[in-house]
Order: sequence, then C-alpha cells, then structure tokens
Amino acid sequence: MGQIELPNMRFYTYNGVHEEEKKLGQQLRVDVRVYYPIEMLVMNDDLTTTISYSDIYRTVAKVVTQNQFNLIESVALLVMKTLMLEFPQATQVDVSVTKHAIPIPGVYDPFTISVSSAEA
Repeated sequence: MGQIELPNMRFYTYNGVHEEEKKLGQQLRVDVRVYYPIEMLVMNDDLTTTISYSDIYRTVAKVVTQNQFNLIESVALLVMKTLMLEFPQATQVDVSVTKHAIPIPGVYDPFTISVSSAEA
C-alpha cells in the first residue's frame, strides 16, 4: 500500500461562524493523504491507471473555494468524501484543515481539524 501526500495547500476562503470571517475571508491550509495500492496501479508506469496528484489538487481546490461553510469540520468532511468518490482506487483518505486566523482574543497556535475515511 502506498500514499500520495499533498501537504500545506493554501486557499483563500470565506468560511467561518463569525461575520468577520465571512466578510473579510481568510486563508485555510489543507493537508491530504490518499492511500491506494500504488504497487498494483503503477506497474506499467501509466498515469491513467493510477491517481494523479494534480487531479487531487484540483479536486481539493474546487471543493474548498467553491463552497462556503460555517465549520472547518464541514470543509474537511466534504473534501474527504469528494476524494473518495472521485478516486475509487483510494482505500483511505485523510484530510486536515487548519485555520490560522481565528477572530477570538488570546494567544494560540493555528487550529486544525482532521478526518479520516478509515474512521467513517
């Protein structure tokens, strides 16, 4: 079993519960890991028989930028479900969404939500 990892993809979105987030927008970071039987699917060195990381990126970008959510949990869940549908060769998809700018007072590191199809 192998995996494709697309870390640190960044997208400008208007997701969030607070009005400031919906009005001003913010950058979200998305990390994706797609597990699939690489050893079986790349035997002929043919891109059409495997999963393209370019296609994964385009799918994630579309989901994240063309939808608006209150919760980053919903962003992560829709990315995971969409990748599982678009790439049936995948045996598992893990997604993390990180919000760097949170409009609440305090000192903290970015907040991250993670989902996995292994747990679904």
